[in-house]
Amino acid sequence: MRTFFGGKFIEKEKLMEAGIQYPIKLEYYKKINEDQFIKKENAKFGIAVVKTEYIPNNTKIENKEITYLSNDEQKIEKILRLFKENEVTPIGVEDVLADLSKELF
Repeated sequence: MRTFFGGKFIEKEKLMEAGIQYPIKLEYYKKINEDQFIKKENAKFGIAVVKTEYIPNNTKIENKEITYLSNDEQKIEKILRLFKENEVTPIGVEDVLADLSKELF
């Protein structure tokens, strides 16, 4: 099961600098491992990042999920806040987590 944490559209100015002429939306989700959901104290939390590109006549969706990341829900929410603030896309999830692992895990 996943719950919506937050989302945002990438600023138009940043897209223009990159030569992108269409909107891009990023969404961040907290995942709760469903087989552990009944016993929340044993739940394994993860994250999901979804990128939607609104290209005219062709919407592209890219996502990345990390199912088992931590038992600490507060750590997951901290990671999701950092991802949202820094507009982390699905392709950058693993690299950013590797950088964060030194201070969070």
